[in-house]
Amino acid sequence: MPLSDEKPESNRALRSRSIQRRVLDSLRDMIVGGELPPGAALSEVGLSESFGISRTPVREALKQLQAEGLVEIRPQVGTFVAKPSRREVGEMSRVREVLEGLAANLMAQRGSIPELDALRENVKDSEISVGRGKTARYAQLVGEFHGLILAGSDNRKLQEHYLMLTNQLAYPRLVRASLTEPGRPERSVAEHRRILEMIEAKDPEGAERAMREHVRSSHIELMRALALEAEAEEPV
Repeated sequence: MPLSDEKPESNRALRSRSIQRRVLDSLRDMIVGGELPPGAALSEVGLSESFGISRTPVREALKQLQAEGLVEIRPQVGTFVAKPSRREVGEMSRVREVLEGLAANLMAQRGSIPELDALRENVKDSEISVGRGKTARYAQLVGEFHGLILAGSDNRKLQEHYLMLTNQLAYPRLVRASLTEPGRPERSVAEHRRILEMIEAKDPEGAERAMREHVRSSHIELMRALALEAEAEEPV
C-alpha cells in the first residue's frame, strides 16, 4: 500500500524534528539561564559535536533562536548569544511592567485559586530565605513568584508574550545581578508581600500598582548592578 512506502520517510522526518526540538530547547535553556552568557560565540561545528548530531538541526535551531531574539547571526562573522543594550533592557523592562501589572490585576479578580495558595507559600519561603541570607535560593523563588502570577492571570496570550520577553532578557541572570545590590533582597521580598496582600484583598488596581512599582524598583537596582559589572570588565 502507498502509505507503507511513505512511513519510513515520515519516521525520519519525525526524528529530525525531535532532534531539532531537543537542541533548540537545550540551547534556549542555556542562554536564558546564563550558562551561555551574552556575547558568547556559538559554533555550529562545536555544538554539533557536543550534541553528537549533524550540523543541520543545529543550524535550524540557531535560526529559530535568532527569530526569538536570543541569538544574533552575523554573516561572514559568526553566531553569538544576543547581548541587549542598556536601552533595550530599559525598553523591555517597561513592557514587563505593563504585562506583569496586568497579570496581577487579572489574578486579583479571580478570588481563591490554587496559584494564590502557592503564592502564599512562595512569599513565606522567600522571607525565610532572605532572612537566612540565602540569596541564590531567593533568586529561584523570584522566578517562581512571577511565574505564579502570570499563571494566575489565566491569560495564555499574556503568558506567551511575557515568556518571549523574559527569555530575551535572560531573566534569571538579571534577577541574580539585581540581588547583588545591598539591601535589595529585603526590599524585593517586602514588595512581593505587598503584591500578595493586594491580590488577597481582591484589589485589582492595587495589585497592578504594587506590581508595576516592584518592576520599576527592580529595574533601577538592575541598572546599578549592570553599571558596576561594566566597570569591572573595563581594562585597567
